[in-house]
Amino acid sequence: MTSLETALPLTRDSIVSAHELIKPHIHLTPVHTSTTLSTIASTPQSPDALKGTPWEGQEPAKPKIKLFFKCENFQRIGAFKVRGAFHAVKRLIAEQGEGEVRRRGVVTHSSGNHAQALALAAKTFSIPAHIVMPSISTPSKIAGTRAQGATIHFSGSTSQEREAVVAEVIKKTGATLVPPYDHPDIIIGQGTMALEFERQVEDLIANTEGLNVRKGKKGLDAVITPCGGGGMLSGNAIALRGTGIRAFGAEPSFQGADDAKRGLEAGERITSVKTLTIADGLRTPLGEWTWKVISDQEYVSGVFSVTEKNIRDAMKLVLERMKCVVEPSAVVGLSVVLYNEDFRRLVEREAGDDGWNIGTVFSGGNTTVEAISKIFADAGDEQGERAEGVLGLDGQRVAENVAG
Repeated sequence: MTSLETALPLTRDSIVSAHELIKPHIHLTPVHTSTTLSTIASTPQSPDALKGTPWEGQEPAKPKIKLFFKCENFQRIGAFKVRGAFHAVKRLIAEQGEGEVRRRGVVTHSSGNHAQALALAAKTFSIPAHIVMPSISTPSKIAGTRAQGATIHFSGSTSQEREAVVAEVIKKTGATLVPPYDHPDIIIGQGTMALEFERQVEDLIANTEGLNVRKGKKGLDAVITPCGGGGMLSGNAIALRGTGIRAFGAEPSFQGADDAKRGLEAGERITSVKTLTIADGLRTPLGEWTWKVISDQEYVSGVFSVTEKNIRDAMKLVLERMKCVVEPSAVVGLSVVLYNEDFRRLVEREAGDDGWNIGTVFSGGNTTVEAISKIFADAGDEQGERAEGVLGLDGQRVAENVAG
């Protein structure tokens, strides 16, 4: 990566500059809305749905919510990661020269989306790419990385196991490390989606009758993103600071995958996570750089977690109602909005009768029919009863999609 001495400051201005730099290499992904999902988000959960949860026996929250979805599943390689990868590679070329970067090559570790993103960015500039992937990575993500011409090295699933193999590759090849999330160049690149999201929602509200959650509101009140290593959440939070739009993070709770939430509660970063959550893109802990941003409430207003069932139910809604293919990691933010009563009470309390326009990021769509089938087969016959019950009130089964 570029030297930390020459790294850009973590500011909105840096993200604006990064956006101009990577625009030729990324898609302007659409923003969709769904009347059905906004209705579900604005409907209190049933007492039965809260049984067995920390909120059992409590009165359900009654927030008023309008949802907007930034569809990074339609991004190049099917995920937001190309933003950080192209920014990092172009910054590296500017610092070292294209010839030197080609001579040495680049290396990273990733479960799949950053792997594919860096492989694509490297291929674009004829740079050799070495990608360290956990052996349990999704086969489609391995195939996608290999299709970009990268050399794949397999490792264990923890960040420590991945980093050990990266060190071996660097020793043998001299390749330059491009981390998956914990570097200013990556964080700043990922933050470019927030610039687009903010503007696209303002344009949608200005040009679509009845789309706003309340009269007089011009744009978003909050953005919630999935959080694994924290690069996307950090970048979005930096881009949104000072705009009046609040940033939130979302994690799986399974087997301690909610390290950011637990770290915030304990007051220190958790450095190791070993989980097999179905949200495979969120199996890594926060890094030092991302922790600095996420632990600062001037940037991030809170991080919330959800269960595997919550994730499956949210994924099912998106597949069936929005007709949108997403991977499990992509719907963790939506899952928090629908099912986490702490978050829902926060919205009810702070938005009151006015409600909030909430932006959620669909971070990626790199999955397969076989993988989706297995996720729901493993879940047995769970069908997301609350969502089905709400939809059954009016018999509507088709979500409204509005492209930005």
